[in-house]
Amino acid sequence: MSEVSVTIGGRKFRFACNEGEEARLESLAGMMDEKIGEMRAASGEIGDQRLVMMAALAIADNLTEARETAEAERKRSEASEQRAQAMASRLDELGSRLESVVARLAGEAGD
Repeated sequence: MSEVSVTIGGRKFRFACNEGEEARLESLAGMMDEKIGEMRAASGEIGDQRLVMMAALAIADNLTEARETAEAERKRSEASEQRAQAMASRLDELGSRLESVVARLAGEAGD
């Protein structure tokens, strides 16, 4: 286990984390600190607890929006894949019909 010291909202915190996760934890703490700074600038001094909760809700809202966007993209991708498969199937069908017509014409030409 590793230990990381971070500053969030002007206060220092120490967190334990798995080896190799230090940079990620520092990055996450930086995001939280930045969001608290934005909230403090927009709202003034409204208390640390409220600022932390507002920042957490804003980050949760961003996460929810990102998940919804990813799900919509996944559905669009699936729909595109289905259309591509339908087109490929149709092209195979047309290719078979064309081969049949060519074979019939070749047979008629040989008669």
